[in-house]
Amino acid sequence: MSRRPNVFRRYLIAALALPALVLAGCADVPRAGEGAGGAVAPAPGISLRLIGEARLPHRMAYAGSVVGGLSGIDYDEARGQFYLLSDDRSEHGPARFYTAKIALDARTLGTPEIVAVTTLKKPDGSTYGSRAAGSNDVPDPESIRYRAETDTLLWSSEGDKALGLDPVVREMRLDGTLIRELPTLPMLRMQPGEHGARDNLSFEGLALTPDGKGLWVSMEAPRYEDGPVPSVDGGGGAARITLMHAASGNPIRQIAYPLDAIPKRPTAPGVADNGISEILMLDQFRLFVLERSYSPGAGNSLRLYLIDVRDGSDVLAVDALREGNYTPVEKRLVVDFDRIGLSRLDNTEGMTFGPRLANGNRTLLFVSDDNFRASQITQFVAFELIEPKPAVSYVIEPPPLWWPYPYFGYRPWIWPRPIHPPRPMPRPKAD
Repeated sequence: MSRRPNVFRRYLIAALALPALVLAGCADVPRAGEGAGGAVAPAPGISLRLIGEARLPHRMAYAGSVVGGLSGIDYDEARGQFYLLSDDRSEHGPARFYTAKIALDARTLGTPEIVAVTTLKKPDGSTYGSRAAGSNDVPDPESIRYRAETDTLLWSSEGDKALGLDPVVREMRLDGTLIRELPTLPMLRMQPGEHGARDNLSFEGLALTPDGKGLWVSMEAPRYEDGPVPSVDGGGGAARITLMHAASGNPIRQIAYPLDAIPKRPTAPGVADNGISEILMLDQFRLFVLERSYSPGAGNSLRLYLIDVRDGSDVLAVDALREGNYTPVEKRLVVDFDRIGLSRLDNTEGMTFGPRLANGNRTLLFVSDDNFRASQITQFVAFELIEPKPAVSYVIEPPPLWWPYPYFGYRPWIWPRPIHPPRPMPRPKAD
């Protein structure tokens, strides 16, 4: 038997939380009320204050490797260090990640100091080769997450359609030794022709839940069956974001994320695109989603959104996303990077929380992938994350029925969330 919420109490609490909204709205970074895909409401109570930006030199050398292609970043709080994943397909050296120290406080972001480089290992302990060397197991590393519970690292590879390599999530020790591969859902694998995942548009983002029990994996763009890729005229199909048990890799839930249209019309020949470049859990059920686009001649565009993963319908059993057979999640705009006055916007692909500031607020860092090109940059950008703090603006609620672990968390009343009655959904069949 369900209960109706006390409407008077709900609005009273929301009214008491209003000061948090006003204060958060005074942050230095402006937030647009409209995304590239049309009108998008702002994420209430969440804002960013720009701390600073820093760069690494182009093709910087470190321990015999070329630093570049930084596509993933994560923070190891216990050691006070960052892990930076290069998306080098072993073309400029064996596939690898870097360990770095980054000085950061409320006023300044220091230049990152690389302190170690570690190669990614195959099951037999060897390093990955390149296509040019004739390797048939070429990784395309994209995202990296430190798993504190096991003191290990998770990393994603987008696979390779021509080589028949599926997108995959792997777990490794801090020395790069492979521990395991998590199972890839059949619907997200590479398939012949225009079916399944698109080449170079698959496992782009990873996010661990704060309790470490769940792992979200995001597709950069729609599968062929889910619709076209974004264009300047529309957002195309939805991108799937899948929740898996971090321990077993078994699927729990999958949501459909609506992408923006490409915000800048190309002014030069080439291919324009837009997609999810990274994801990060704000709390147990709210997820930051970074959309990154590029238009030849016009350059890059970046927007950071916030979604509640409890919203929308579970699409694990939906073979093809079509209007009417699913409900997408609703996204709220946190910041449009075009409006914050950075020296330059580039191919930003990595996102992580960093150390907390003296006032207790979290820091949020981003890194760009220069593709090893002289025309691009390796850029780090740091923000202070400002969240509503008055306890009166929060309500404790139990988890949704699909969450398999004991958990009671907070949800801000300032973001009312529609409650949909649960309905059983069949799970996709295993191979």
